[in-house]
Amino acid sequence: MAAGEQNGKLKRQLTLSDLIFVGFGAIFGSGWLFAASTVASQAGPAGWISWLVGGIAVILLGLVYAELGGAIPRAGGIVRYPVYSHGPLLGYLMGFATLIAYSSLCSIEVEAARQYASSWWPALSQPHSQSPTLLGWWMQVALLFVFFLLNYWSVRTFAKTNTVMTILKFVVPTLTFIVLLCYLRPTNFTMHGFAPFGVSGVETAISAGGVMFAYLGLQPIVSVASEAKRPQKTVPLALILSVLLSAVVYVLLQVSFIGAIPADKLAHGWAPIVHEFQLPFHDLAVTLGIGWLAVLIVLDAIVSPSGSANIFMNSSSRIVYGWAKNGTLFKVFARIHPESGIPRPAVWLSFLLSIFWTLPFPSWGTLIGVVSDALVLTYALAPISAYAFRRNAPDLPRPFRLPGMAVIGPVAFIIASLIVYWTGWQVDSWLLGSQLVMFVIYLLARRFVPTDKVPFAEQVRCSWWLVFYYAAILVVSKFGSFGGTGALSAYWDHLLVAVIAVITYYWGGHTGLSRAMFDEDEVEG
Repeated sequence: MAAGEQNGKLKRQLTLSDLIFVGFGAIFGSGWLFAASTVASQAGPAGWISWLVGGIAVILLGLVYAELGGAIPRAGGIVRYPVYSHGPLLGYLMGFATLIAYSSLCSIEVEAARQYASSWWPALSQPHSQSPTLLGWWMQVALLFVFFLLNYWSVRTFAKTNTVMTILKFVVPTLTFIVLLCYLRPTNFTMHGFAPFGVSGVETAISAGGVMFAYLGLQPIVSVASEAKRPQKTVPLALILSVLLSAVVYVLLQVSFIGAIPADKLAHGWAPIVHEFQLPFHDLAVTLGIGWLAVLIVLDAIVSPSGSANIFMNSSSRIVYGWAKNGTLFKVFARIHPESGIPRPAVWLSFLLSIFWTLPFPSWGTLIGVVSDALVLTYALAPISAYAFRRNAPDLPRPFRLPGMAVIGPVAFIIASLIVYWTGWQVDSWLLGSQLVMFVIYLLARRFVPTDKVPFAEQVRCSWWLVFYYAAILVVSKFGSFGGTGALSAYWDHLLVAVIAVITYYWGGHTGLSRAMFDEDEVEG
């Protein structure tokens, strides 16, 4: 690549409405189309509480990101804030976890679109299975290639395409819960008990039922913050509005789904609902005889996940770019095409990874636990970085300065830690264990890691708290009641997770770099 191409800059082209559409468009993908029946089967009529708690958690994290995104608008900010506050080692660990999550999200969304499309075109899925046929797999790859092209040429092309898709995303879910509320059966909310699976059922639905997976669309706004006009104002506002709007719609969708299920479908309890309604709102509309709504839902089910895949293709490329800017990924991925302002090598890697994730994983639900855990994990560190910045960058201009950070910060981190724990030992052992392995690899590769701005010893000193956090959560998960041995009874395990989170929050916040490390401006005004 020519030297001039390496010196291109991102361009400020996205408006407030573009950012809101990015946030709402990312949040409303396949989650609303699949999670309702899973949540109902895990939490029963109390499933709407799972959405409420999940919404509160994301709003708290969103408020933290509103301060960070407004003060430090950077492409791939979610993997760059830890570098600025604690050094390259932390950014390296977050880059690995975040890239896993966001590159696989593209695949999950196109798989969701294919699964719904197979209700019209059965040849796309295996008989009696949600796994793709060869034709179905090629359809997924074709969709990914379209999104690759949309993200490769221009950020304005991406934004305009996303706006059109998001309008449909908003209209169809809203119309769906309005129609289903007309079929509401109040007795459904006491059928077999309001919370037949107890509090643990509500908690499991948040992490493993798809609630957090459905909510976590904040990062795309943060990722394109450096490409937004007046980011100090538009980024915080877009973050807050998109989360609040999504929380309201999700709660109403779950309430309408639970309330509209015919009584005979609940004869054997709530657990079979996930099998009875595999395409929840489509199948419920068919059961109720609302054929036109079923058709509209399938149409949206193809567009909504596709729109989210388009956004996540953009976001994962900015993650790759941000990781490369951190100095712990190959420099080629930090190159920006000077005319388009697009990090094209990063877009290529995101495209190839998204294809890879379609290969071994057959259905929408397979990766939800891992992806949700990885997403929450990467989001959870934002309060610690924000706390560290209050100490090592006190004069940093903060157009949106979060009031009550002393309370909101630790509470947000505690809730996020509980969500990671609720995912269960099987997922936690894989994800947190891999993070510890990546830490060891970094130590062994000390000759090749960036030390020009932060000495290696200081990088390690600023990261021990994260090693403690991973190891401690793993121990509680192993002996806890969510897929562990059960040696730690309910509530004692929750208390331990909360204590670990509090220790980690203050330890991490107090052991950041002595002075925050910010890089150069990277955008054209």
